[in-house]
Amino acid sequence: MSFVTTSDGTQIFYKDWGTGRPVVLSHGWPLNSDSWEAQQLFLAEHGYRVIAHDRRGHGRSTQTWHGNEMDTYAADLAAVIDHLDLRDVTLIGFSTGGGEISRYIGNYGTARIAQAVLVSAVPPLMLKTDDNPGGVPIEVFDGLRAGSLADRSQLYKDLADGPFFGNNRDGVTIARGPRDAFWLQGMAAGHRNAYESIAAFSATDFRGDLAKFDVPTLVIHGDDDQVVPFEVGGKASAALVKGAELKVYAGGPHGITDTHKEQLNNDLLEFLNSYNA
Repeated sequence: MSFVTTSDGTQIFYKDWGTGRPVVLSHGWPLNSDSWEAQQLFLAEHGYRVIAHDRRGHGRSTQTWHGNEMDTYAADLAAVIDHLDLRDVTLIGFSTGGGEISRYIGNYGTARIAQAVLVSAVPPLMLKTDDNPGGVPIEVFDGLRAGSLADRSQLYKDLADGPFFGNNRDGVTIARGPRDAFWLQGMAAGHRNAYESIAAFSATDFRGDLAKFDVPTLVIHGDDDQVVPFEVGGKASAALVKGAELKVYAGGPHGITDTHKEQLNNDLLEFLNSYNA
């Protein structure tokens, strides 16, 4: 088991597979690096060194009491990248992980970064505010918080059985395995960590971070995403990142890392191969 110890003593677990130019994967809420296994194995088998870490409070990383917000998440990501002395990195963030890599670029720049990918990602800003009128109403996130406090095990089952994979759509049947894996990974997260992360992914404004992207960027989003709506997430982010390429998955739900993994794997590999140092 491999860990990086951060400046506040937190141990961040990571997997380091393959050899070649580095790819770093940041996972979604309330998951951990296991949620990236299909992509990590595929990209490592195609000539890349692929690193995936568990965010603090999630999976095998320390369940800290504090630091469950984006600046600390980005600092932990920086600690992993610096510890491994990674350069020419492609950062790939799914959902909350898209916020994490965006805040990393906003706070630390792109000296070590070659490319960025946002997959079903929460930027630029999920929450509906006066200057973000198309966002998601706070009542939705208050509902997640209430569900988390009342019975988070059931909340995770309901998300996996419903909107996360689109299993609540007519004619869609998602296998039990991915749904159980979502629940299992969610329950491995610390209760406080997962609860506070709801505010981190929903209310953090990443618009200033996206303005600092100066590397080739790919944005991938399903147009039937019920968790991070396409117009709120991928469409808005692609409009804010100069020169970003947008790929829209027709009928794609939020959890396209599982439901569309072959398509996603191939799109990621094509984008990675397009980089010329």
